[in-house]
Amino acid sequence: MRTLTERLRAESGGTAAFERLAATDDHDLLAGVLTAPGQPLWARELAAFRLGTAGDRRAFEALVLLLNHRDPSRCAAAAYALGRLGDPRTARAAAALATNELRVAYALHPVRLLAELRAPEAVPALITTLRRRLRPHDPYRRVALACVEGLGELGDPRAESVLNEALAHPALAEAAVHALARIPRQGGARGRIPGQR
Repeated sequence: MRTLTERLRAESGGTAAFERLAATDDHDLLAGVLTAPGQPLWARELAAFRLGTAGDRRAFEALVLLLNHRDPSRCAAAAYALGRLGDPRTARAAAALATNELRVAYALHPVRLLAELRAPEAVPALITTLRRRLRPHDPYRRVALACVEGLGELGDPRAESVLNEALAHPALAEAAVHALARIPRQGGARGRIPGQR
């Protein structure tokens, strides 16, 4: 919150309007900023962040828009707030953003949010996104690495195949080894003959 406040205070010029939004506990006032016409971006971001971290679902649409913003600091703040919002729509929205090839340059924070949420949508979306990033000369290595790390955190056996493919990519190999080590072996050790110790 302190980092976001400092950034938006500078962006707003430290106006009285900024100080009012930063200090208020009136959720209706904050929600009004999200629907009123002509509000500056800093005001919408501050209102959405404060509502989101307080669990007020009126922030959802604004936070999803910010999650896919070209400014990484806005994406990071939105992901943080969405992770605390508790809205059941969040994982589906993050999965849609993470797998949108037209916006892959901004997929880093949606990918990280999916891993944090641990929702049913997370593993299929991360697998899809990572598989696309394994093409030759793909420029989005940070997105690929976030997918590998996220799949390791989730520890789902469905990710084993794509993580094995990632081993062939030097920038991803070490993270893929760690991720594969976190996937539990199904039914204990593989290849054990029944009754054998």
